[in-house]
Amino acid sequence: MTEAQLQRLIFEHVRARGAPRTFLFHPMNGGIHQIGRRAGINSAMGVVSGVPDLIGVREGRFFALELKTENGRLSDAQQDLLIRLREAGATATHAHGLDQALQILERWKLLRGRAQ
Repeated sequence: MTEAQLQRLIFEHVRARGAPRTFLFHPMNGGIHQIGRRAGINSAMGVVSGVPDLIGVREGRFFALELKTENGRLSDAQQDLLIRLREAGATATHAHGLDQALQILERWKLLRGRAQ
């Protein structure tokens, strides 16, 4: 399974089981690694390398989850950003695979019920 496929599956669960008064989304923050002028424009506009794949807000709390395949690895930028988010008071981590991601989202009470 690719990370894109994993992310699609996660958002199927979000649409079906998202907790009330919860806002979850994927930030389209890619492109920081583009070359030349576009990279400079993105950087100047606030694009940050390593932003997690899933961002959530519930009852005033901020959540961030980086999604990885079973064998995927965090980049240095992703690892650094998760640390920075936690230092700022966010709940932030990464998950390997669908089962772990769903367990985390359920534990954070961003999804209702349990995955079957």
